[in-house]
Amino acid sequence: MAAGAIVLLAGCAAPALRGSGDLGVVIERAAGSVQVVSNSSNTTLARVVGLGDLSHASLVYSRDARYVYVFGRDGGISKVDILAGKLVARVLQAGNSIGGAISSDGRIVAAQNYSPGGVKLFDADTLALLADIPALDDNGQPSKVVGLADLPGNRFAFSLFEAGEIWVLDAAEPRAPQVTKYRNVGRNPYDGLASSDGRYYIAGLYGDDGLALLDTWQPQAGVRRILGGYGHGREPQPVYKMPHLRGWSLAGDYAFLPAIGHHEVLVADRRSWQEAARVPVYGQPVFVMAEPSGRRVWVNFAFPHNDTVQVIDVPTMQVIRTLKPGRAILHMEFTARGDAVWLSSRDDDKLVVIDTATFQTRRELPAANPSGIFFSWRAGRMGM
Repeated sequence: MAAGAIVLLAGCAAPALRGSGDLGVVIERAAGSVQVVSNSSNTTLARVVGLGDLSHASLVYSRDARYVYVFGRDGGISKVDILAGKLVARVLQAGNSIGGAISSDGRIVAAQNYSPGGVKLFDADTLALLADIPALDDNGQPSKVVGLADLPGNRFAFSLFEAGEIWVLDAAEPRAPQVTKYRNVGRNPYDGLASSDGRYYIAGLYGDDGLALLDTWQPQAGVRRILGGYGHGREPQPVYKMPHLRGWSLAGDYAFLPAIGHHEVLVADRRSWQEAARVPVYGQPVFVMAEPSGRRVWVNFAFPHNDTVQVIDVPTMQVIRTLKPGRAILHMEFTARGDAVWLSSRDDDKLVVIDTATFQTRRELPAANPSGIFFSWRAGRMGM
């Protein structure tokens, strides 16, 4: 009997095995779908549909890089198996949501919400709700939550848009999380980010000139203003698209950040957080992203300059290349070691793979209104 079973199994076709280390996921915003891609072969492997409204979507990877958790604008969280190329779980947890994060131990998925506001914690395996943390100020007024980022020790930091606050949530006990609140950090924080070592949390301020910084190694010092007055004395231009601080860069001794309403990239000394330089660029920057080596920084732009990408040389602080890869370049993502960068061209329905050494296009792939591109190296990084 056992021998017969062995013969029978031997005659079955074995499924193809592969790792997830060279895979990525691309948001197809209009179709409510994602593509699973290989950044080694520059090919599309699968398309997963039925993920809801992805008009402002982001995702995070599970710790083993097998699953992604896609956060949709409609408040949905979709768990996708990228090796099998299928949707395995989905919950609709809010009315309007713009992103999320995953805890350092990989067991908790956190969602940030516009409506009804607040942060919710979910079990990463089952998507069962663990905790609901309303974002209410001292007067009981709700706020939109933005800039949710993971910190070491199963903590999360996020900002409250209307209240002008930064909260740090300790989820060591995920069903009874503890919150530390930092008030009066500035008007209308619109996005936030955590440094790759988890030390700093920075919130961009839409209502004030500057940014708010929390040093999590010295929480007792509170939140301080950095790069204040960078727009002083100049009339800001209409803001067609808010820059994404999550796409900032740490390169060498400097941090590169987009300036709101100005055709500039701000450069700060990453030790003192004082302004070190400004780099004039082609338009209003959206993402300002460093190659893994840190030698060069790539910038894309808001409308009407969103057909353009520029490359900044870090040692000279000069733009060294201007590219026109497609219409409406919404996002960029480097391969793990930086040999190539993938760009999403929404209005041309394509992905563009560019060799970072030669600036030549390696390949173009069809995609339905693509936006965010997320490669699996993110699974092992904080602040992603």
